Amino acid sequence: MSDTPHLQPTLIEPDWPAPASVRAFVTTRESGPSQGDFANFNPAGHVNDNPVHVALCRRLLANELGDERPLLWLNQVHGVQVQRHYSDSTPEGDAAVAFDRGHACVVLTADCLPVFFCDRAGTRVGVAHAGWRGLAEGVLEATVAALATPPEQLMAWLGPAISNAQFEVGPEVYQAFVGVHAEMDEAFEPSPYRLGHYMADLYRLARLRLARAGVTQVSGGHFCTACEPRFYSHRRDDGRTGRMASVIWLC
Repeated sequence: MSDTPHLQPTLIEPDWPAPASVRAFVTTRESGPSQGDFANFNPAGHVNDNPVHVALCRRLLANELGDERPLLWLNQVHGVQVQRHYSDSTPEGDAAVAFDRGHACVVLTADCLPVFFCDRAGTRVGVAHAGWRGLAEGVLEATVAALATPPEQLMAWLGPAISNAQFEVGPEVYQAFVGVHAEMDEAFEPSPYRLGHYMADLYRLARLRLARAGVTQVSGGHFCTACEPRFYSHRRDDGRTGRMASVIWLC
């Protein structure tokens, strides 16, 4: 299968006031070589997709950077580990940072929230995979710390994730946040579907956690992966689906 134009990914670029030296995008499933449940652009190798199609998606993804730098792929585990240096061994982690032009950072999501970071000077970038477990355990705070710059000098953009209208959770999720910080209660509403359950707002939770970490310039957060067919959604598709790639680098 060749790298023909109709196989190129359809991308979303963050609408944030990042410096010109910062480049970033999120892939969608609107175009590409993937087929079946994984149509059309799945770069995730852990979801039982055709490995030939996954490899082609990754090659097409790398082409979007415009140079030869490698992508730093992670073995994501819904934790708080931040990868600070490039490795081609797929290290375990749920966030990555870069302070030079040596590599691009990437996380994979399909309902979880990708959070992009950069500093106002355009010299540091990062991206985090933030599902509810990672948010509760502090993956955003860990990424802010790894960027090693005053948080008031950072900005963040919230990429495509499941919306609160589609994200029903149990009391253990509510307690994981509100039991630690009472103000997190404002990110939950009682579920109209099941007693004792809640509709959780990942975007609101992320903004609250970022504010506590000192990051107040936050953009994005207006998507719903479960509602919009251009996105993969683990919940909507009963777990058999691909992943979007969120990529950020310095140019």
